[in-house]
Amino acid sequence: MDLFDQHFTQVIETEAPLAARMRPRTLDEFVGQDHIIGQGRLLRRAISLDQLSSLIFYGPPGTGKTTLARVIANTTRAHFIAINAVLSGVKEIRAAIETAQQQRKFHNQRTILFVDEVHRFNKSQQDALLPWVENGTVILIGATTENPYFEVNKALVSRSRIFQLKQLKNEDLYRIAEQTLTDSERGYGKLTIQIETEALAHLVNVANGDARSLLNALELAIETTPVDTTGVIHIPLAVAEESIQQRAVLYDKEGDAHFDAISAFIKSLRGSDPDAALYWLAKMVYAGEDPRFIFRRMLILASEDVGLADPQAIVLVNACAQTFDRVGMPEGRYHLAQAALYLATAPKSNSVMGFFDALATIEQEREAEVPNHLKDASRDQKGFGHGAGYLYPHAYRDHWIEQQYLPASLQGQVFYQPSAQGFEEKVSTQVARQREAQLAAFVEGIGVAPLETLTYGTTDQASERWLQRTLSQVGTQLTAVREHTFALAQLQRHHLVLDLNAGSGLLTWEAVRQVPEGGVYACVRTRSNADALLEQAATLRELMRPMVLTASITELPAVLAAQATHVQFDCIIGRNALLSEPNKASVAQVLAKLLPLSGKLVLAETVPRQTQRLYRLLESQRLDTKLYERLIIAEESIYANQSDQMLNWDADDLRSAFEAAGLVVKVLLEKNLTQMHITPAFLNRLFTAGTNRPSYVDHLSINLTLEEVQALKELFTRYLLNQTVSWESTIAFVQAGSPVESSQYHLKQR
Repeated sequence: MDLFDQHFTQVIETEAPLAARMRPRTLDEFVGQDHIIGQGRLLRRAISLDQLSSLIFYGPPGTGKTTLARVIANTTRAHFIAINAVLSGVKEIRAAIETAQQQRKFHNQRTILFVDEVHRFNKSQQDALLPWVENGTVILIGATTENPYFEVNKALVSRSRIFQLKQLKNEDLYRIAEQTLTDSERGYGKLTIQIETEALAHLVNVANGDARSLLNALELAIETTPVDTTGVIHIPLAVAEESIQQRAVLYDKEGDAHFDAISAFIKSLRGSDPDAALYWLAKMVYAGEDPRFIFRRMLILASEDVGLADPQAIVLVNACAQTFDRVGMPEGRYHLAQAALYLATAPKSNSVMGFFDALATIEQEREAEVPNHLKDASRDQKGFGHGAGYLYPHAYRDHWIEQQYLPASLQGQVFYQPSAQGFEEKVSTQVARQREAQLAAFVEGIGVAPLETLTYGTTDQASERWLQRTLSQVGTQLTAVREHTFALAQLQRHHLVLDLNAGSGLLTWEAVRQVPEGGVYACVRTRSNADALLEQAATLRELMRPMVLTASITELPAVLAAQATHVQFDCIIGRNALLSEPNKASVAQVLAKLLPLSGKLVLAETVPRQTQRLYRLLESQRLDTKLYERLIIAEESIYANQSDQMLNWDADDLRSAFEAAGLVVKVLLEKNLTQMHITPAFLNRLFTAGTNRPSYVDHLSINLTLEEVQALKELFTRYLLNQTVSWESTIAFVQAGSPVESSQYHLKQR
């Protein structure tokens, strides 16, 4: 760069718009997007360690996509090249690739290629990038306002990690305004500016999460307001209102906002929320959405989600649509609103979905033949007897007769399942009665085409699978616990998660899958468990591996302070994390302090007091009555012993512990029955004295004599050994959060 170029660059930087001058240069200056670059997040770790792979930043305008790329440029040791897809083509791509090859060849330096508005590249231009991204010649960082899954080459997307940037919060915009007003080098720190509170609030509100919009308005207000006699630039509300005229609504009729808004509208109608329905309808109309498109979607919903619960719904929506065509805008908005309100307040039924169940059956039952009595009799009744045996419904009372209309292989199949809503509630009763009559007719052979007597048969695989479901239910139950836990957690891709009891990895690896842009911390009790987790994690890329912590829950705050400073978890999960903790109340206090205001705690805890009792597995009549009664007392006393805090608690104790810690708690109990095979090893463990903790026989020995215990061991062996029994258990699913967050949630629900 010669002196003229250097001078030209300095002039551009000095005279650039305020929004360009105020771009953050480091991660510490960057405001907002904590969900992807907050402390401990994957992207922040990758930038800090200079271990970037190809990335695509996706989000609305003014949220910091280009700025984040420039921060990376200032941080990385790699060579950085920036191009704009609007102004560049294959020629510029080739030049960038050639530069990257030279940097790798002569300087052993990687190259990061930043492509702004990457979705503007056509298919051939994106294809030109693909081989160089794939072989590592360049690390691609793309920025786009459009959904990359739709607008960017699928091959490029599959080789990149997607990070979604969200609209900035109001507090973020206030921080940006404060930085601008105090920065003497790039902002207005050298000027004396007084901006009224209402004026700044108006700018922040109308900017609608767009930092560029805020800075442009702030620049216009300051540059066009003269200095008063005291040397102060005073910005009142009137000037702010002139500087930023109208809220910009993010909406593109062919982009994500279009699909997301109509999705929110339809889901609000389906969820019977008229207020939300009117809001999303107003947003679409305000942004210029085609009203006919909205009517088409409402006509679909009138059948898909209202259906026979209110047969007039489709009539009214269709009438509103036809009226709109005659009236047009702006008065046609009345008809849009009327149709939306009718659908939102109508009873709901999706029973028409039975049609798609029938379609799925057709795909699997192609060989099903039309029953003989339903075939067309007008052509070949004499030759084949088609139509013979058909009963004409109008000839019978109520114009209906108990006759079968399904193919023989589908007798008893149910496709239509009427709801109990609105008009369809009456239909439901009628259909149920007729089905019962048809079933009786089928059993008695009335109106059914004669079935051939088969001389051979094949195994019914569905029945066989059912009969074989015995000992595999433990795995099924664990899967159900995992699914229920994550359903309650409602994780997002950028969340930070702490698994409190990660020894088995049941929740850890699912969390890793669900938060690819966030991170997972796995807490284990022993060094051996930690080594096992690390060994399993070795197959993952380094940035994707969970951070393994070895600590009990009470030791956890100190370990986190040493190994994960300033990390705040969006969600803390655990399965049987409290089972081995003797003092539930103190543990609840620890977890409450680890949980930020917006955080959530989800635990799945097996409740000892409601677990299987062994005496219930024995048939009482096979035992001496007095011995059986003493066994019951002895075993129940195990779970009533106030000194044993490992076994004497239930769901109410958990609720009380977390409420005492200042959290809002919800507990859901789920009972399970699991098939369990009683093995010699299991019985041996029951009747062997414990070391660290008392065993079953130790507990029994408190209330029973040695002779009685020996007699019970023989009875257990005689009647239970090698038997498969139903084992009862109860799992308490605990959800907890801060009172502030919970109250905000309930307010939103209203």
